[in-house]
Amino acid sequence: MIEIGRYNTLQVLRLTPQGPRLGTEEHNILLPRRFARRNTEEGEWLEVFVYTDSEDIPVATTEKPYATVGEFACLKVVDVNQHGAFLDWGLPKDLFVPFGRQYNPLEVGQHVVVGLSLHDRTERVIGSSRLAGLFDDDVEHLKAGQPVSLLVYGFNERGAQVIVQGRHAGLIFHDRLFKRVRIGDQLDGFIEQVRDDHRLDISLQRAGQDGMDDAQRTVLHALEARDGWLALHDKSPPNAIRDSLGLSKKAFKRAVGSLYKARRITLEDGGIRLAD
Repeated sequence: MIEIGRYNTLQVLRLTPQGPRLGTEEHNILLPRRFARRNTEEGEWLEVFVYTDSEDIPVATTEKPYATVGEFACLKVVDVNQHGAFLDWGLPKDLFVPFGRQYNPLEVGQHVVVGLSLHDRTERVIGSSRLAGLFDDDVEHLKAGQPVSLLVYGFNERGAQVIVQGRHAGLIFHDRLFKRVRIGDQLDGFIEQVRDDHRLDISLQRAGQDGMDDAQRTVLHALEARDGWLALHDKSPPNAIRDSLGLSKKAFKRAVGSLYKARRITLEDGGIRLAD
C-alpha cells in the first residue's frame, strides 16, 4: 500500500521515458526522471516521499520535505490567493493551507507553525495552523523530569505554547520563561508535570540539584566568555539576569552563593568576578 504524505520504500517496476514506475502492477506511481539516478535499475528498492501533483495525482520524489503527514513544522508563507495560503515545505509544489484551517489569516513572508494531514476527498497533503485535534494525547509513557524537544507555536495568557517531542501539546508558564522565545524556536526542556487532560507542563530548567548544577555551569561559562567579569549581582533586575543568562533571579542567586562558597568567584561592587 502506497501512503501519501509519507516516506515509502518501493520497488522499481519498470523504466519509462518519463522516469521509473514504482510499486506493483496494481498500485504504482511515477518517479519523475529528474529525481531518479541515471543508473536506476528495474527491481531495486528506493525510498521516496509520495505526494500529489498539481492534478492531485500521486507522484514520488527523492527530495525531502520539511515535515510529513502527522508532523509539525514552522514554515514560511510564500503566496496567498482566494483559496488560501501556500507555504514552502521544501518541495516544488507548495503546501496548501485553506482559509478554514487558518487560526489567524496568513500573510506572505510570515512564519507559522502548522500540522500536516491528508485532505479526505483529494488525498492532498494540506497544512493547518489550527492545531487543536492534531496533537497526540497518548502521554502515559512520559514522566516528570524527562528531557524533551520543544517547538514554540504560540502564546496565551498563561505562557508559551509548545509542541513536545513533535507530537504532544505543552505549556511553559510565564514564570518559567527565563529567556525570550519566538514562534518557531526549537528548544530543549524538561517535563514538569503530566496533566490529567493529556497536556504537559514544561520547564526550560531541570529541578533540584541538577538544576542547580546547570545554573552554576551557566554562570561560569558566561564569566569565562566575558573576561571573568559579570555586571550582575543580587540586586540586579530579574529581566537583566534573564536576558544575560537565561536564568531566573532565584536560580542565579543560588548559583552565585554556591560558587562563592566554593571559592570559584568573588563578589565585588557591581558584579561578580571569576576567582584566580
